[in-house]
Amino acid sequence: MMEKTIPIDGKKVKFKSAGGNALRYKMQFGRDFIVDIAKMNELTKLQIKVQKGKRQPTYEEIKSLDTEVFFNIAWVLAKTADDSIPEPLTWLDSFEAFPLMEILPELGPLIAASMETSKKK
Repeated sequence: MMEKTIPIDGKKVKFKSAGGNALRYKMQFGRDFIVDIAKMNELTKLQIKVQKGKRQPTYEEIKSLDTEVFFNIAWVLAKTADDSIPEPLTWLDSFEAFPLMEILPELGPLIAASMETSKKK
């Protein structure tokens, strides 16, 4: 398991990876955790392009992303760390701002830890 606290909108928010993340995700959203994480790869690629190019993403780039996936994964990691957080929309509404592009790199290691295998190569 891996935990991390990230300041978001002046609040300290705990996130945690655990063995139950994929099932918790499926139960809450009815979608496959691994498939949706693969979709997040496109968001990560866009973030790198934007940072390197010091530019804003184009409309076409933004249109191709499913940011709902990121918010859902962030909620699952937060819910795993603190079972008292409310349903996803209520939780997200508790923030005035939820800076997606700043939080994504912070959560990357937790997401990866959720999918790690304990088998040695």
